[in-house]
Amino acid sequence: MIVRIATEGQYEVASSDMEELGDLDNDAVAACDAGEEQRFRAVFTRMVKLVRSKGEPVAEDDLRGSDLILPPPDASLEEAKAEFTGEGLIPG
Repeated sequence: MIVRIATEGQYEVASSDMEELGDLDNDAVAACDAGEEQRFRAVFTRMVKLVRSKGEPVAEDDLRGSDLILPPPDASLEEAKAEFTGEGLIPG
């Protein structure tokens, strides 16, 4: 799956890592729903770290579209609330 981190770039993430990313996505939704900024920040930081560490960077000239777009790493809770709603970024 191709995951874009907004303002940063794209990474190819193995399907075996998507379950963990989906669990973090659900936690981020819960933190947004509860208005818990610190919890959201901790979970979202883990999401970005997972994509960066386990994903393979996609070459800039690779024109494949993204399957999933994460907000910028410095997104505020208020900005993230628009993305992390309902089923979150990764529908379950």
